[in-house]
Amino acid sequence: AISACEKDSKWEKALDILDVMALNKFEATTITCNAAISACEKAGEWETGLQLFKMMLQSEVECETVTCNAAISACEKGRKWEKAWQLLSVMETRKLKSDMFTFSATISACEKCCKWEEALQLVSLMAQVEVESCTLISNSVISACENCSEWAKALQLFGLMAQCTLEFDQ
Repeated sequence: AISACEKDSKWEKALDILDVMALNKFEATTITCNAAISACEKAGEWETGLQLFKMMLQSEVECETVTCNAAISACEKGRKWEKAWQLLSVMETRKLKSDMFTFSATISACEKCCKWEEALQLVSLMAQVEVESCTLISNSVISACENCSEWAKALQLFGLMAQCTLEFDQ
């Protein structure tokens, strides 16, 4: 039921279902919480999604990479790059493996907030944790540079993409 709410961006309904589950002594699971956080993210309710994420951290419900990615995506939609970055630290502390989606959403949050230097740091971090870059991530970093009038940096990154044989968007 919560997954249906997620697909339809019915975040309030998703939270209502979690409340009903708790009242009836049904424990929330990683899957139900992930779906509720994603419903919040899709509806632009980043604060609510983060509150639910924090509740998960304090409870016995296991957080996974998908959980953190949903919370980071909520931060990205809310243009909260610092919070997205903090969630990367949470992942590291909890020994969760970050992936392309983790970095894509965090870099996109940086891009939306004109934080091109932070976006570049994330690309370096990706290499350190052995997450392979993709065209989408490279384009987000270039866009972050462009949005901040760092056109020389954007051109440099564009040249690096050619050297790395990443595909260009048409």
